[in-house]
Amino acid sequence: MDKILEGLVSSDHSVLVKRAIVKKVVEAAEKEVTEEQCQALFTLTTRLILLGEDTFQKQIGFQVLEAYARYHRPEFELFFSKDFVISLLQQGYGHLSNKDPAIIDHIHCCLRLLISCPSVLEIFSMIQVEVLRMVCERPEPTVCARLSTLLSDFVQCIPRDKSGVMFCQQLVRTISYFHCFSSQERELREYVGQVTKVSTLLQNIWKADPATLLPSLQEVFSIISSTDPSFEPSIALASLVQHIPVQMITVLIKSLTTDQNVKDASMTKALCRMIDWLSWPLAHHVDTWVIALLKGLAAVQKFTILIDVTLLKIELVFSRLWYPIVRQGALAVLSHMLLSFQHSPEAFHLVVPHVVHLVQSLRTDGLPTSKAFLLQFTELIHCMMYQYSGFPDLYDHILEAIKDLPKPGEEKIKLVLNQSAWTSQSNSFVSGLLRQAGKSETGKTGLVNLGNTCYMNSIIQTLFMATDFRRHVLSLHVNGSNTLMKKLQLLFAFLAHTQRAAYAPRNFLEVSRPPWFNMGSQQDCSEYLRFLLDRLHEEERTLQVLESAKPKVASPVDTSRKDPTGQTSLEEGEELPSAPAETKPENDGKTLIERMFGGKLITGIRCTHCNCISEKEEPFTDLSLAFCPSATSRDGPQPFGPQEEPKVLCQGSVNGGSEDPEPGKAPASNVHFVPVTNEPPLSVPDLVNYFLAPETLDEDNAYFCEKCSSLQRAEKTLKVVSAPEYLILTLLRFSYDAKCHIRRKILENVTIPSLMRLPVHAPSMTLPCSSSTSSSLQVDSPESSENLAKKLKPSQREEEEEEKERIDGPEVINGEGEIPVLSVPYVLSSVVMHSGISSESGHYYSYGRNLSGTDGTQHPANHFALHEDLGNGQAECSPSTCSALSVPPEQGDTVPKSVQEARDWLLFNDSRVTFTSFQSVQNITNRFPKDTAYVLMYRKQELQGQNINGGLTANGMRLSAEPPLQKELLDAIIKDNKLYLQEQELNARTQALQAPSSSCSFRPNGSDDNNPPGSCGPSGGGGGGGGGGFNTISRLVF
Repeated sequence: MDKILEGLVSSDHSVLVKRAIVKKVVEAAEKEVTEEQCQALFTLTTRLILLGEDTFQKQIGFQVLEAYARYHRPEFELFFSKDFVISLLQQGYGHLSNKDPAIIDHIHCCLRLLISCPSVLEIFSMIQVEVLRMVCERPEPTVCARLSTLLSDFVQCIPRDKSGVMFCQQLVRTISYFHCFSSQERELREYVGQVTKVSTLLQNIWKADPATLLPSLQEVFSIISSTDPSFEPSIALASLVQHIPVQMITVLIKSLTTDQNVKDASMTKALCRMIDWLSWPLAHHVDTWVIALLKGLAAVQKFTILIDVTLLKIELVFSRLWYPIVRQGALAVLSHMLLSFQHSPEAFHLVVPHVVHLVQSLRTDGLPTSKAFLLQFTELIHCMMYQYSGFPDLYDHILEAIKDLPKPGEEKIKLVLNQSAWTSQSNSFVSGLLRQAGKSETGKTGLVNLGNTCYMNSIIQTLFMATDFRRHVLSLHVNGSNTLMKKLQLLFAFLAHTQRAAYAPRNFLEVSRPPWFNMGSQQDCSEYLRFLLDRLHEEERTLQVLESAKPKVASPVDTSRKDPTGQTSLEEGEELPSAPAETKPENDGKTLIERMFGGKLITGIRCTHCNCISEKEEPFTDLSLAFCPSATSRDGPQPFGPQEEPKVLCQGSVNGGSEDPEPGKAPASNVHFVPVTNEPPLSVPDLVNYFLAPETLDEDNAYFCEKCSSLQRAEKTLKVVSAPEYLILTLLRFSYDAKCHIRRKILENVTIPSLMRLPVHAPSMTLPCSSSTSSSLQVDSPESSENLAKKLKPSQREEEEEEKERIDGPEVINGEGEIPVLSVPYVLSSVVMHSGISSESGHYYSYGRNLSGTDGTQHPANHFALHEDLGNGQAECSPSTCSALSVPPEQGDTVPKSVQEARDWLLFNDSRVTFTSFQSVQNITNRFPKDTAYVLMYRKQELQGQNINGGLTANGMRLSAEPPLQKELLDAIIKDNKLYLQEQELNARTQALQAPSSSCSFRPNGSDDNNPPGSCGPSGGGGGGGGGGFNTISRLVF
């Protein structure tokens, strides 16, 4: 058979004929073949694979080898022996060198065919020795990448124990010899891919055997600190940085900067080479390590190194700003180097000649991130020109180039400069990087920003502050640890009971992130909320279906059972009653999401020709509220907004950098907002009314009436027929600009009432004051619809009189045969704010109400008292006049200024949680015009001693207290809290070893209280569970 195959390969037959014959040879593998024939075939095919003249011969060799190895395993095991593999790795094959990538590929292929044979174990042991020898010979990136692929697939071939440590060290040194001198993009991409494979192998080894990590890092430092002029290590070492746990920064940097054996010349070399790593396109956290080392050196007063490195490398760092893929990290390092170099303008003046060209490039390159980056860069330049004033000849052309961009206030500049000085680092080195601060005075836990994850953080905090939802989630008994609900339950447990100031929700981000959301990119919080609720709903629905198909056993999601452990929550001083004795609620198969956030809408279309009505009932979890268009048609609803298009900003600070940081002051003068009209601002009820207002379908949008069998003019109406427990409202602030083909943000201020009423049509409910509750639908007259449209935006005087009449006046009783409309009261629970001027950028943060007792219960101390009571807490009104309205305080009441009320509201801004007030929520857009309400959550109001939904509390809809923690949740929190204490102890030891070298002190991470709430970026706070976050740069760079 081997002779036939050899003759065929060398023949002049066509490729089709050769393929047909090869097919016969492959099929013959199933038949009995002698050992000699097998050995001959294996020898021939190996030669074709390794020495074949073309791709066709290599393919033939692989096909035949694979077929005969599969059907004649003992013969192949005898052929591919340990001695044969050693000869390949040490001597090569034919004219192929033992360092040829084809050798590694062939061994990789044969190991797959031999994986189930006993002899493969001997081969694995032999390869462990050989790969260590190979990396010591410094193979090329191509060979090293193929070797990494082999070892990743067959981890049994990776050296162990001491040999494993040596292997990692030698592999690190091998990477330092990698170089690519080509300027072609294809070759550069291949080179980067090869380096990535090798670094990924090291990462996997470090994870599997943590004992290899520290020796590997010591080898890295030994390489980059070498002062040998004949050796320049490759910047490919930067690929390893992203795989080093950031939690090790404090210990490693402290060890480096205080080690007396490390000479200044070696430290200078190491720091310079780490700065060079900023050029590596795929490296993450390089800027973090560079800044940490700079701060560490300042902490031990090694200022000579800092001066030399800054002057030597400042222009190189600046040049990296031209490349979008690395510019953000480069700006972080540049900012720290310039802001800390405060004894002389020399470093800044080295980059001054290049500033204007960079500004012009950022204005014209068309990249979506360039505008935000330009704002950060210009703020840095303003700080430096403030620090080194007196050089008008150098700065005039810069000021001209950035005159239309925001300028930070003087107080903010002083704050940034004070906390960035080298003399400040002695107190900030440890605490500024991994400061394990205790919780804020609010007692609430923040969420670490994991890289543009403020959209998730704000939504999680909003859901957590929905007390009833949180309590139900924590009381669920969910089987399986991989469900999304289980992950949310664990996250809520940590937010409620961890001792950390901020928790990093990495695991929850991985499982809850929509597939189309790119990691590290800005995302829409409303889109994330809708996806999250849908996932939770579908997951519980699936569990219900699976459970219904099983015999009667305990439900996987059961809120009725008590915690078998009898454990209570961890908060000190908090006394939790035992689990309420409740039976399993009768929810008609509804999921928790449906019970908490689900409502129903009826969309009705009435043909004006025949009065025929078509209706469709649809569920909803949130209402998307559009702003009124700029102009109304003659027959449409009267305008209730400004008479011109809402004003939007084309550019400006994304994260609040242009606003004056002092509360109560006007925005910076270079951010202009054109006053629209003198009309009172829109309110949330106005937008709800506009959403529910009748819409005329005519002309191009005419309705096809089945009864008339033609297109007809029609009226479309929306009616809420089932009110959710939590009403989620999304303000559609991002509109499409057809001229510029971009999405702009509507910056119009919207008044947010603490209490509002939602009109709910309830045709099937019997009311004691209604003389008739006809189940058939009553058609509203065109006049009533027109009246409702006119009421969308009455004059201010009419609006005040109307609200006073509705709230303080007598009840309006439905007439005979009319559908009863209930005015359901809601109390504001949370507000998610968007800070920015476009949908592609900005920052999210949220306000939440710190409710005590049952969520939504009205307490006597609350000045928002409802006047109309119908026994069930809902007011009734006429269908022709009922609309959403806000409920003002009682006339004559004064808002109490008690400390307790001042702490009813909390501001959640990633890691930071602070007390605030409802006045701050209402006035935030006036103080910071780009900070606008985006998503609002209202809780259905329950008057004290009354029940809105006729027994919701009785059937388990509302829980009166926080449920006791389940054992597995309690164990997880106890474990993490112990880890937190150990981290605190390690931090204290590290600080004790670092003797303070300066009397100058500052508040770590700056005084965030003086900044607008819309500041973005990862901020301080411990990790735990999901790991921690830390500030990498000053507050200037967001």
